[in-house]
This record gives sequence, C-alpha cells and structure tokens, in this order.
Amino acid sequence: MQQEILINWSPQETRVAVIEHGAVQELHVERPLERGLVGNVYLGKVSRVLPGMQSAFIDIGLERAAFLHVADLWHPPAEGESLTQARQSQPVVPIEKQVFEGQALLVQVIKDAIGTKGARLSTQISVAGRLLVFLPQDDHIGVSQKIPAVQRDALRKRLQALSGTGKGGFILRTNGEESSDAELAEDIAYLRKTWARIRKASMELPPKSLLHNDLDLLQRVLRDLVGEETQTIRIDSQEQHARLLAFGREFMPAATPKLQHYKGERPIFDLYAVDEEIARALGRRVDLKSGGYLIVDQTEALTTVDVNTGGFVGARNFDDTIFKTNLEAAQAIARQLRLRNLGGIVIVDFIDMVRPDHQQAVLAEFGRQLARDRVKTSAGGFSPLGLVEMTRKRTRESLAHMLCEPCAVCQGKGSVKTARSVTYDILREILREARQFHPREFRVVASPKVVELFLDEESQHLASLSDFIGKPISLQAETAMGQEQYDIVLL
Repeated sequence: MQQEILINWSPQETRVAVIEHGAVQELHVERPLERGLVGNVYLGKVSRVLPGMQSAFIDIGLERAAFLHVADLWHPPAEGESLTQARQSQPVVPIEKQVFEGQALLVQVIKDAIGTKGARLSTQISVAGRLLVFLPQDDHIGVSQKIPAVQRDALRKRLQALSGTGKGGFILRTNGEESSDAELAEDIAYLRKTWARIRKASMELPPKSLLHNDLDLLQRVLRDLVGEETQTIRIDSQEQHARLLAFGREFMPAATPKLQHYKGERPIFDLYAVDEEIARALGRRVDLKSGGYLIVDQTEALTTVDVNTGGFVGARNFDDTIFKTNLEAAQAIARQLRLRNLGGIVIVDFIDMVRPDHQQAVLAEFGRQLARDRVKTSAGGFSPLGLVEMTRKRTRESLAHMLCEPCAVCQGKGSVKTARSVTYDILREILREARQFHPREFRVVASPKVVELFLDEESQHLASLSDFIGKPISLQAETAMGQEQYDIVLL
C-alpha cells in the first residue's frame, strides 16, 4: 500500500490529507483559534463533586468546566498487577471519598469538548513520544496490540532492559516495532525529560494552569501518521517545511527524507481534488461507482448509514446485485468514517440479503476495511432487524462539526415549513392577538414567498379574517427573513 501525505498550511489553518492509491482516505484540520486539547496536561481545581453521577467538574481555565468520572481516577496497582487487573479487582470507591471541592488535581484531557459536553479528563497521565508512550505513575511495560503476538515478548524484554530502574512504565507504539535500541533510548530520555518539566511546573504554577501542550497537527503528522508505507510528505510552506525538518531531525530522523517542499503553482490540494472530496464529505449522499449510494445522517447520539442500490442493475440476478452493492458499500462506509472522523455509535443499514454466505462475506469485507483505521473500532454482526451496529472511538469533533454550524434558517432541522403552513400560522396568530389587543391595523412582515401567497391563493382567507376581526391587515415583504420567520406589528 503506497501512501502520500499532503499538507496545506496557512497562518489560520493547517489541513492534512492522507492519500492512498490516488484516493483521499483521511482528512485532518486544525485551526490555532480552535485547537483540540487531547493530550494536554493541566493543574485543575475541583469546582464541584456530583455523587449522583459519580463525577466531578474540574476547572482547568477554560470557558466550560471539564468532566472527571470516577472510572478515570487513577489508583496505583498492587505489586506485579497490571493496570487492567487493578481496575477489575478493586472495588470502586465513591468519588466523594476521593476528591473534594477546591482540591488541586493533575489531570489530562482524554476527549475534547463535543457539542454541549465539556472536555473529559483522566488523572492517569500519559506522555506520547515518537516510538513510546510514557506512563509516569505506573511501572507497566506494554507493547501495542497491533504488533504480532509472537514478537511482543522479545520487544517487552528489550524495553524493560532499556528503561532501567527509573520510575515509570512504557508502551511501545506500533511504529516502534523495527526501532533500534539507540532510537528507543533517545525516546525514553526525551519522555522522562518532558515529565520532569511537567512535574516542576505543577509545583510552581497556580491551579487552572496548562502544564504541557501536546504537539500541533504539523508535528503530529510525523509522530502519528507517517509509516513505512508513506512515500512522501509534501508541504506547501517553505517556512513550515524548515520547521518540520528541524523537528524531524531531532525526534523522527527516519521521516525527514520523505519531507518535500511543494513549489508547484497549482494549490497542493488540487493534485488529488481534495477540496472536492471535503465538499462531498459534508453532504448526506455518497455515490458509489456501481450506481448505488449511501445516505449518511449524523446526530449528537449516533450516526446512521443507509445503503441503497440506486441505478445499479448490472448483476445477473437481484441477489447478486444486492450483494455487490453491499460489498462496495462496506468499503465506502469505512472510508467515510475516516474521512468525516465520525465517532460514537454507528448504525449501518445494508440492503437485506437472503443468503447467509453473502452476509458473512459483507461482514468480513467490512471488518477488513475497518482494520485499516488508526482509530479503535468495534463492529458486531447483523441484528435481527438486519442492521450492523458498530462503534468508533471519538476523541475530537467530526469534520462537519469543525467546518459547519446549524443552518440559521432551519436551525439544524434540515427542513422548513412550507410557505402555506406559515400563512396559516400567521392567520391563527392574528386571530389570537385580535382577542387580546385592539390596534388600528395589523401589519404582517414576512418573507416574499409568504407575502406572495397571501396576495394570490390565500387572499380570500386573509380578507375573511380581516372582516371577522373588523380590522385591516396589511402586508410587507422582507427579503432578509427566512421562510418560517414573520412579525405581526400592531399599528
């Protein structure tokens, strides 16, 4: 699998596209004014403890208080016990017995604020490096689950020898599988130095202070996105190319030969029509090559994906047509989840298949495509209603939430009342107000389409109401008003 990474940089926004086989697979956007907080370490102050929810609100200096659940409070494991075993064996101590209002706590953001929810915190701190993740409060030595099981024991022993007797545990990341002892030792030294700086700041700075800022998107490209399959990393800013080169030479020397400064006259995202892909990723409908299509609906609680055959009639019989559409949809859905960065619960409504072997083949293909995701995913089988339920870990806002806001006209509903429905609302409102007030005249200020309907098809109803209440009703068109908006002015 060949991969290329394109970076479009401007002072107000950094955009990164991951390209595989000529198609956009992932999009990452970061704006300095709206930068995510995941990975940041703060000295927080407990502002409120909620025993009923077994949670606490922590003030970390943001507009909205962050959220700490009892399950995210760190406890030291017993000797020889892993962190997972400790969590399973220990009875949960109520949060009100562990924290109190006004207490200063060292916390790390594990999930950005999403919608109306504040950022989620943990008191278990982890510091990510290029090859390793440092766990300063734990002595556990672990290896990424994505590395084959047969290699894990040997890698764990190497890491134990390199980490020495110093405090803290380490987890080897997937991209550290082929690393030399010198590279791992460098990362260990860097992470311990970073933790020492965090500890020092926590003792010197007041509560609600930021102690450690995670890397920005440009630097995370080298740390998190670059792998053996990455051929080139092209960036269209000479200044940022030099900055990234310096960062790479210090921390990720293997990635620096792949860095290139893009000097072409065409915008870098035009090379693979990335802007068009972003526009499509914000729409509900996704067309498949076969003629079928997906309908993607995102709500606060979950995302639904509906698969339709559309105009695809190419197979020999109806069962084969459905099977081929579902196979193509399985690939497209996994890609759309990555592109749109959709997280949480996802419900997929594949077209109903009669044959069990077709169902198994579609599930297997869906599982293969989801396995390519950097983010943790989990998918079940077909439910009795023929739906596939899955989850995808959500750590930051989706692409649509980052780039869009609810429509000012429909308030995010996706539809507005018809002009005729609005005229009837206005007639009822005039009748209601005529019973309470006695003005000389009623004036209706509404959108041109509503006023036009009153002058044409609904003129008889307006005249009848005017006669009934014994007051004249005048009309005024206001182009700035949405179709559902209107005012009734008493003159």
